[in-house]
Amino acid sequence: MPEMAGNTFLTALRRVTEAYLTRRRALARVKKEKQKAKNPVVDWIEAFIWAAGVVLLINQYLFQAYQIPSGSMINTLEISDRIFVNKLVYGPELLPGVGKIPSPFTPKREDVIIFENPEYYSQGPVFDIAQRIIYMLTLSYVDIDRDESGKPRVHFLIKRAAGTGGDRFVSRKGEMYVRFPGEDRWVSEREYAAALGFRHELSRLIEEEAYPSVEAQGELAAYMGLGLSPPFDLIRRSDQYTLRAGDRFANEEAMLRVARAAQPHNERYRVWANGSALGWYVPEGRILPLGDNRDSSQDGRFFGPVRVSKILGRGSVIYWPLRRIGRIR
Repeated sequence: MPEMAGNTFLTALRRVTEAYLTRRRALARVKKEKQKAKNPVVDWIEAFIWAAGVVLLINQYLFQAYQIPSGSMINTLEISDRIFVNKLVYGPELLPGVGKIPSPFTPKREDVIIFENPEYYSQGPVFDIAQRIIYMLTLSYVDIDRDESGKPRVHFLIKRAAGTGGDRFVSRKGEMYVRFPGEDRWVSEREYAAALGFRHELSRLIEEEAYPSVEAQGELAAYMGLGLSPPFDLIRRSDQYTLRAGDRFANEEAMLRVARAAQPHNERYRVWANGSALGWYVPEGRILPLGDNRDSSQDGRFFGPVRVSKILGRGSVIYWPLRRIGRIR
């Protein structure tokens, strides 16, 4: 009896296995026939969609490609460099422009960071998401977000995290000085960068000898604003130099000196001068981003510190052109 029961079980197992294998072969044959009948164009579209999905996932949550649009980070990053940004390190967005996944890491002083331009005017969430998807899929080669003249609008900025919560900065003849939390003295950026062994360079386009002309232009602007006739020598000195973005602060200080001397009772000039003297304070939870090419950078000196939650990633490597391949420092 036990032997008969064993034979019955083996017979049943064989039939089930044969039925399963027969059905599996039939399904494979049907799938193969469908594959043969499929339009090559549909097959290509499916492959493209799959590849696009993989690219989007990598770009959104791991590494994203960006092209450097300006010279604000020379010599660290050159115009038209193509780089990969580490999106995971500070917590990637759930969707382009929507929410962020928490991260235990926050930007450190001297990190090269990418963030939303505080002065960018959005055309709406649907356009923003479409633009970023196309930008990611093409590895930064196609940007549909352009202005009236056809130039790409600056949605994201890449700068260096120069200041963190509690820092205070001032500008003196284009050089930045910082007072760290709990300290009572100002230290030049170059001094603390050298002390900490930072390897990047701070570029300047303006020679120190140019500042008398820069300041003369500020004084001349004050005379013109007050409706006064400027001295001829002031006009002569002011014609010796063309202003750049980084000159604005020295130019502004000179203008305020003249304006306040002429109208000491003017409350607007007093508030303006106090703000210029105090410089920039970095609150907790924010970062002061500055370009390495200080005299040609629209950065936190103009729009202020940015929220850490708006920082999307850290510059990782340059992948193009070939001669510049390497890690971003």
